[in-house]
Amino acid sequence: MQNIVLIPMGVMKLDVAGFLSLSLPEILRVPCRVLAEEIRLEPFYSSDRKQYHSTEILRQLLPLTADKKQHILGILDVDLYIPILTFVFGEAQLSGRCALMSGHRLHQEFYGLPEDESRYLQRCEKEAVHELGHTLGLKHCDNFECVMRYSNSVADIDIKRNVFCPLCSQELGIPSLW
Repeated sequence: MQNIVLIPMGVMKLDVAGFLSLSLPEILRVPCRVLAEEIRLEPFYSSDRKQYHSTEILRQLLPLTADKKQHILGILDVDLYIPILTFVFGEAQLSGRCALMSGHRLHQEFYGLPEDESRYLQRCEKEAVHELGHTLGLKHCDNFECVMRYSNSVADIDIKRNVFCPLCSQELGIPSLW
């Protein structure tokens, strides 16, 4: 990966893309920029589930990957699903160039708790790094603190660090920030 393109999609409460454009280059050691693209989400909404089908949204990003050196991360704030799971925080092409993440279930308010902007942005950062890690070929890691650990809840996300563990860093061929 030589650069990351962040594409905000839909309405966002906070400037997650702006935050990630500053933090991701430090973690992944590649330039990052925000790109405004008009991608309609309505066609991927399931009225039965009251959620958006993440795989179908991810497919909308594929035509934007003409440059083989860039990885694209779509950033949303809607509830995502894939048919076999109740919800997903994000989805990525394993060893591909496209990923997306949603902050919808990362808000404290989703769980009836007071707003915590800092915690929300930390969770978004971890999810972004996690999904981009998949595009780099990384699978889920067994290390509880590794950003590549599978997360089934925000509690799982909160336990993780925002960087790859030494083993995942080694697999990517990058120095560990651990």
